[in-house]
Amino acid sequence: MSALIEVKGLDKAFGGVHAIEGLSFSVEAGQIYSVIGPNGAGKTTLFNLITGLYTPTAGEIKLNGENIVNIPPNKLAERGMCRTFQQMQICMNMTALENVMLGRHLQLKSNFLTTLLRLPSLLKDEADCRDHAIELMKFVGCGDYIETEASAMSYGALKRLEIARALAAEPKVVLLDEPAAGLNSVETAELEELLKKIAAQGITVVLVEHDMKMVMGISDHILVINYGRKLAEGTPEEIRNNPDVIAAYLGG
Repeated sequence: MSALIEVKGLDKAFGGVHAIEGLSFSVEAGQIYSVIGPNGAGKTTLFNLITGLYTPTAGEIKLNGENIVNIPPNKLAERGMCRTFQQMQICMNMTALENVMLGRHLQLKSNFLTTLLRLPSLLKDEADCRDHAIELMKFVGCGDYIETEASAMSYGALKRLEIARALAAEPKVVLLDEPAAGLNSVETAELEELLKKIAAQGITVVLVEHDMKMVMGISDHILVINYGRKLAEGTPEEIRNNPDVIAAYLGG
């Protein structure tokens, strides 16, 4: 069985500086796959390449065997790839439920005519969208916030809300950029359980994260990058005991 994501010989240069250099790895379906490394190692650049925000200088990226280089993010979402960002992209002037429904728009079957005439098919789509969004909010632990304005929610709840919105697009893979950043220990523990639940549903989770306790506790596989290059790759146990990783990142 081929990998869900395959990256081969990936390069990204900004001027003469290589942010990513000769990077190759693969992510199997259903895994929790973590990317770690020191600040400035190229982790977010890697995410931006995979999700179509950046175009590689060289190399290829495949999703389900299809080369996705030069495919824009909205088209990648239609193919089953969604992501969150370090800086949350929540619409604070909308309710929590409306934010999740926004992520569902790719699944709606409405067109100009059905919208103009408010045909029954559109009304059913909207009702189904609302019901699905409510279920997702309950799934991520935001069931108490359904009619709450996003601006009134706690930071930890907003983090889970953003994941619910990504899941609303029915992705095959979600890429999460530092989802535990800014969370306290209780919120981080809740996030860990949520990521395990997502993976248990067959959705692949790829995350960039600095919280090593969480990474080691939930990851099936870990990629370590440093200065844009692969430093190591393997299971949490292999990474924990890798002398190169200890020297470069985890500390003696």
